[in-house]
Amino acid sequence: MAGMDVVRSIAVYKNMRDPSLLKYYYKFKALEHLSGNDVQGSSPPDIFVGRFGYPNVNIGPMVPPQFGDTSIMSTPERWVGKSIPEIVEMRSMLIRGMYRTKVTNADNGRIEEMVKELAISDKYSGVTETLAHRPVLRMSFDENSQPYGPSATLKDMRIDNTTVNQKVESAYRDTAMPAKDAIIELYEKDVLVSKIQKALSAGVLGTGKNRKFVPTRWSITAVDDTLGKYKLKGVKEYDSIDCIRVYPNNALDNRWLVIMFPGAWEYELVEAWYPKTSWNPDGKSIDIYSSYEPFTGRTKYAEIGGCYYAAKLASTELLDKMEKQARVVILREAHEGYIMPVGVWNVREHVREALRGTPLYFETREQLYSYISTKMEIPIKTWIRNSTLLTKEMYQKRLTG
Repeated sequence: MAGMDVVRSIAVYKNMRDPSLLKYYYKFKALEHLSGNDVQGSSPPDIFVGRFGYPNVNIGPMVPPQFGDTSIMSTPERWVGKSIPEIVEMRSMLIRGMYRTKVTNADNGRIEEMVKELAISDKYSGVTETLAHRPVLRMSFDENSQPYGPSATLKDMRIDNTTVNQKVESAYRDTAMPAKDAIIELYEKDVLVSKIQKALSAGVLGTGKNRKFVPTRWSITAVDDTLGKYKLKGVKEYDSIDCIRVYPNNALDNRWLVIMFPGAWEYELVEAWYPKTSWNPDGKSIDIYSSYEPFTGRTKYAEIGGCYYAAKLASTELLDKMEKQARVVILREAHEGYIMPVGVWNVREHVREALRGTPLYFETREQLYSYISTKMEIPIKTWIRNSTLLTKEMYQKRLTG
């Protein structure tokens, strides 16, 4: 306990700005609630499927040592407006049990069946994890998946009082429906994207012979990509917007500008990572990355990774709602306050939040560039130099006068 007091005192003094202190503060906080190797509590519900050693992976439930309505811990759609310490505090309470199995064992085994049962549950469920040892002070922080707390080898588990999500269960029972179709059907039935991702990860979607566990990190991007492509099919049939639109947002010390130009669909995400942020922890200068696709789409996985597909889904959702198409470029500045990654949801939900706002309209690119200079620290020339779409916009405008 003395160690915990020291960590707590230092963390409070530092105002939670040091990522190492923040991680350890909440790691110790989670373990304070444990007295032995068993964890009892209300799973949000949530599961995790690892990717290391694929096709032999660790699967298991994530359970906080507390009871009651814990659903917010596993619903990133509800995290907009929360701070990084608040998000980490929630997620660090989820203790992960790790059970080794083959991904093709989704329809075999007692623990495998219970993991699937959690994935199709509609609300928080009582779970007991019997662990082989006291959870290890290891905490996952990944730009592609939400953080979680300490972990340990899972020997056994028990689930009480589950309530099945009828929409997900219907897709689970339909063993003739391909996973892609199931993802789209659930989305059209207003099932949350985060819930669909868990269902895919747990191997409850797809044709019977093809069902398997999917690593959580992969399932998140697979669902975003599938739904983005689905939305885009309709978007490409619509008329173009008639002037430049911009949707700004600031969240978690990330600055966002979603810019839509008139024209046929093109899309690009450009991210600038300042020193001391998760993708540039020891850098002396700003690192800038970009991924672009033309009207015909990409043939390779985006360099930026899962964030690219999450932002694309959010963009196509709005265009489809507007019944318009556009050339979309998203600019992101991740500043020092973004001290640790909290998951792809950060991109999807904060771009969605931006697009729920009232856009700003511009008639000329000069007006647009002047506005960008007031909202972003990086000079507009630097953005243009690092953006395929902004460079094309400059070139095309010169040709047309």
